[in-house]
Amino acid sequence: MTAPARTFDQIRGLDEKYVMGTYTRLPVAFVRGEGTRLWDVDGKEYLDFLGGLAVVSLGHAHPTVADALAEQARTLVHVSNLYYNPLQPELARRLVTMIGGGKVFFANSGAEANECAIKLARRYGQTNGGPERYHVVSAYGSFHGRTLTTLAATGQPQKQEVFQPLPPGFRQVGFGDAGALAAALDERVCAVLLEPVQGEGGVNVAPPGYLEQVRAWCDEREVLLIMDEVQTGLGRTGRWFGFQHADGVRPDGVRPDVVTMAKALGNGMPIGACWARTEVAAAFRPGDHATTFGGQPLAVAAALAVLDVMEAEDVPARAVRAGERLTKALLALPQIADVRGAGLLLAAELVPGIVAADVARACLDRGLVVNAVTPTAIRFAPPLLVSDEEIDEGMRTFERVLEYVGGNGP
Repeated sequence: MTAPARTFDQIRGLDEKYVMGTYTRLPVAFVRGEGTRLWDVDGKEYLDFLGGLAVVSLGHAHPTVADALAEQARTLVHVSNLYYNPLQPELARRLVTMIGGGKVFFANSGAEANECAIKLARRYGQTNGGPERYHVVSAYGSFHGRTLTTLAATGQPQKQEVFQPLPPGFRQVGFGDAGALAAALDERVCAVLLEPVQGEGGVNVAPPGYLEQVRAWCDEREVLLIMDEVQTGLGRTGRWFGFQHADGVRPDGVRPDVVTMAKALGNGMPIGACWARTEVAAAFRPGDHATTFGGQPLAVAAALAVLDVMEAEDVPARAVRAGERLTKALLALPQIADVRGAGLLLAAELVPGIVAADVARACLDRGLVVNAVTPTAIRFAPPLLVSDEEIDEGMRTFERVLEYVGGNGP
């Protein structure tokens, strides 16, 4: 049974009455999407430059993904992980090929993929270094999820305050400060957990040479390096994975021990994955970790279709070209002080006096979906197949909004 047709006020009323109030929702209800476009319950059209928080990597209702879902839904939606299914190992093979060697565990979200990574690191650390080797070092400004464990790893104290006590064994250092990280790597640390670009933290890019230095410290102290690629992975930054931008002093670049991903992998279907080097993955024994829905045929069918399209379209290269066009247009606006990020994960820093939340709300009113990632910055994460014409259209709307919010136009 589909939901009955309702007005926006009716939808909002039902939501307020029956849905837990964990979100500060904006006043719009979307009912349909196609490519980079969304339509609300009143038929108004929007240009989506947020992509469901970097989730809708190929755009809304991509026909290849939709066809794969429809076919799989009529074939086999779910089977327990007590049994084999033919799709899960094929997706694992594809992901392993993209990173190089290793094994994969499938989950339902980015937080669950990170939870798997943390458990695996602790299992590996305690097996090889003793019972006290379970600590994880992450960075201030990071975001790794909202389960109690991933929240403990998240470097944003304001998100942690009301949920104390959090699980022990987590510590944070400044993002980009290799010296502080090295000082934190005592004999109790089993892993370092980092994002190559801090998405929710404000689109903060790891400084040049930082990841190389972290890899070197991890090698010296025999600590695992976990890269959280939940928001940056699968073409978003202009490489298949954000850590692949790091080269510099290491001839082989930076090779993590564990990589997590989600968001873009399912183009809207809930799926996450945790990849690990083979010898690290071997720390898990049957029964150490499990999930009911992770790797189920429906979600995996979507992910396989997503990878087919991504490879055919060469989405990393498209992200580079589109990101350069978007960055150039943003920097031409006098209300923009700076643009940071990589590929199609960008933050536009506003000049003093302009409030990001006001800009995001005014953009929504005018049919452009973005979000205020910090009080002073707007995040852009459009679908990776966004066209030049759509970028130009979005920037015309954004320019009018900035003129309005800045007090220079109607």
